Amino acid sequence: MSWWRRLFGGGRAEEEARPALIPAPPTTEQIVTSVDAVLARTSGKAPAAVTARVRRVAETVHEMAPRLDRLGAGSQQAHTVVATATSYLPEAVDAYLRLPRDFADRRVVDRGKTSLMILCDQLDLLGATIDKISDAVSRADAVALVAHGRFLEEKFGTPSTLNLPGSLPGAGSPAPGTSGQGQASGPTPLEAP
Repeated sequence: MSWWRRLFGGGRAEEEARPALIPAPPTTEQIVTSVDAVLARTSGKAPAAVTARVRRVAETVHEMAPRLDRLGAGSQQAHTVVATATSYLPEAVDAYLRLPRDFADRRVVDRGKTSLMILCDQLDLLGATIDKISDAVSRADAVALVAHGRFLEEKFGTPSTLNLPGSLPGAGSPAPGTSGQGQASGPTPLEAP
């Protein structure tokens, strides 16, 4: 912007008045695609211990991605799942894959551990963390289901207390007009003779 325009009313104030553009959060498809790409990069290029751990994280992300809205807008747990899929997991795996295999798998680099051991520890931590989040979401869904069931029982009663038209006699209670004793022991209308 020219100094002339800034001097006579244009410039930085206009630029500062524009709202900053915040990128949209990743979609479910982008989250799943990111974790699948990491899994593809490890297949055949990393030891089975790494691939198995990445697969564990990928499966949980696949399960969680469509359910992230249940965690609420701005949720720390939702952020953790998204960051795991799009940042934490790819960065850890890619740093390991950049190393020469012999160095990564055999050379001790920190506190008696090789790069492979360090990566496995990181993957275990990521897996355990998103497993806990998945369990919390599932538990919340189960609690909601139980609460809804209790609401329905209060509103309509339990199935055993309902007297629905068309109910079959003998299905849990004696037929109307009978005492339930001394009935013939023959087959009911639904049983074969």
